[in-house]
Amino acid sequence: MIRLYKKYDKTRLAELPRVLFEGRIFVIQSESEAEKAVDYLLTQSLLGFDTETRPTFRPGPMNHVALLQVATEDTCFLFRLNRMGLTPSLVRLLSDKGVKKVALSWRDDTNQLKRLGDVDMEGFIELQNYVSSFGIEDKSLQKLYANVFEERISKGQQLTNWEADALTEAQKLYAATDAWACLKLYERFEEIKKDNNWELIEDEEPISE
Repeated sequence: MIRLYKKYDKTRLAELPRVLFEGRIFVIQSESEAEKAVDYLLTQSLLGFDTETRPTFRPGPMNHVALLQVATEDTCFLFRLNRMGLTPSLVRLLSDKGVKKVALSWRDDTNQLKRLGDVDMEGFIELQNYVSSFGIEDKSLQKLYANVFEERISKGQQLTNWEADALTEAQKLYAATDAWACLKLYERFEEIKKDNNWELIEDEEPISE
């Protein structure tokens, strides 16, 4: 019997082993590179998506989204939108109806991407909505992944500069892991639903002082 928590206790996160994407990572910075990457991605049946934006630490407008991450089981492409913009090939990928695309909090990402160009988002599965059918109330990728896999996604690179001249290895791994984790979560929840051998633990998350 698989145990899923309605609300995962965040105090447990520190005790969990860290998970990182172990596949190939390609940084894409031009339309010609993007064309080849998109051609490959559109041969896949399931993709994980995420974005990163350089943080702002003072009141005012948000920065434009800097990075679009798209992952398969073993490969992740990091599209540097701050360098190349929302190219025709990426519009083709985002609007394609034939590939399932899994993301978390994608409405916010959609709004940011549409600041870069006119695009219709097709084929997307919103994880926050999907997991609610299991009775899970958590909305963060970190808690959802811990709930299912008992592993911890580090958020240490979240507030770094995603518009830097070159991404660090830590940034690449962080960005790839987030997109890949969306894909893995959807796959796992589909397996759990098919096997129908799970229970929801109603323990409420402790309220910190």
